[in-house]
Amino acid sequence: MNDLDLALARLNAGALVAIPTETVYGLAADASNPEAVARIFALKGRPADHPVIVHIAGSAQLTDWAQDIPDTAWQLAEAFWPGPLTLILKRQPHVLDAVTGGQDTVGLRAPAHPLTSQLLQQFGGGLAAPSANRFGHVSPTTAQHVRDEFGDEAPLVLDGGPCQVGVESTIVSLIDGAPKLLRPGGILREQIENLLGMKLEHHQHAQTAKVRVSGLLDSHYAPRTPLISGPRLAVRQAALLAAQAGQRIALITQSAAVADGVYSHVVTMPSEFDAYAQRLYDTLRQLDTFGLDALYLENPPTNAGWLAVNDRLRRASHQQLN
Repeated sequence: MNDLDLALARLNAGALVAIPTETVYGLAADASNPEAVARIFALKGRPADHPVIVHIAGSAQLTDWAQDIPDTAWQLAEAFWPGPLTLILKRQPHVLDAVTGGQDTVGLRAPAHPLTSQLLQQFGGGLAAPSANRFGHVSPTTAQHVRDEFGDEAPLVLDGGPCQVGVESTIVSLIDGAPKLLRPGGILREQIENLLGMKLEHHQHAQTAKVRVSGLLDSHYAPRTPLISGPRLAVRQAALLAAQAGQRIALITQSAAVADGVYSHVVTMPSEFDAYAQRLYDTLRQLDTFGLDALYLENPPTNAGWLAVNDRLRRASHQQLN
């Protein structure tokens, strides 16, 4: 039996399977099976009221999970599915409360990874699949990250190679009138605005979004080593003082000009936003294994394209310098 057939058999039996997507690896279970969905929450340590995204094969399945679907949803699905875009829609009555966090909405997306697309086509239903990590920790972007995260508790992992996008999907709410950007991701805000011909409101917190979705908590995506971020000069000064005081420090920068021998590790990140996003979680996970006292990260640019990276760093940082 090949890995795909084994994954199908386990999902149909109510077990968990870690699946590759273009964003991050997901911890998947049959979204229609309450016991299977409960296993996701138990393994992740995820709060019961925190909804999970349902992954489907494509827009033909939208009506299986959502109702009162606006034209904008079909427009967005046509343009960006399969791809890193999650749509928040009014749920069908049969959708499990465990999936929706007890809300009357459901998050749906069709992932673009070929292996998981094939899995979903053969599975036929929806897969509830939050990121395959302990709740609040850095998301996994390789199969090995998942195995490292869960150790002996790791489920079957479908190895689809490194994730190409590297940060979670863009989430757009299509409830209550105008579309709202709830979480920036692999589909850029500008791409959606250009398609719809309108500006998107951006709600960064669950209170203003008036709906609970993945990734809106103020602290999320965090490494276990303290991550301190801020403007370049402030970070350099603080990191230098910490290093001179004998702390083992990593500096994460986009500048090649770093004095040798001052820091335990120096990571130079890419200058392009998509390459930076693709490397971000792997970098944080690697640095987490070195037993360092702190990670100091110089804020990347804030111009178009960098919204998702800056959103993740803001939530991942234990301290932000001014």
